[in-house]
Amino acid sequence: MRFFLRSKIHKATVTEARLDYVGSITIDRDLMDAADVLPFEKVLIVDNTNGARLETYTIPGERGSGCICINGAAAHLVRPGDEVIIMTFEATDRPRTPTVLLIGEGNRVVRKLDDPEEQERALEGELYL
Repeated sequence: MRFFLRSKIHKATVTEARLDYVGSITIDRDLMDAADVLPFEKVLIVDNTNGARLETYTIPGERGSGCICINGAAAHLVRPGDEVIIMTFEATDRPRTPTVLLIGEGNRVVRKLDDPEEQERALEGELYL
């Protein structure tokens, strides 16, 4: 078995960081649905702003809110306004085309990359992700 990227929420903006909360990341439920991320699913978060990387689990946030809230100790690593990538993986022998959401202002989906040819262009540097 190998671990392959299953979904990615790319270039989201952190809206809140709550140190007093017990762990996790709260994500707008619409974004979770679009990226096929389930409540309490393990995610890897990469902070493009400061380089921090961390793993946690998801909690669904209010639909349409655009919320990306870092909770608990991770709030020491990721701050409001930081740009993040949120990824899920799956263990499989057969990779599949991952769901990739490009996020824009207000944490709204600007584009969904689910075409293997488009993703190949991105891997080759012809399409900015």
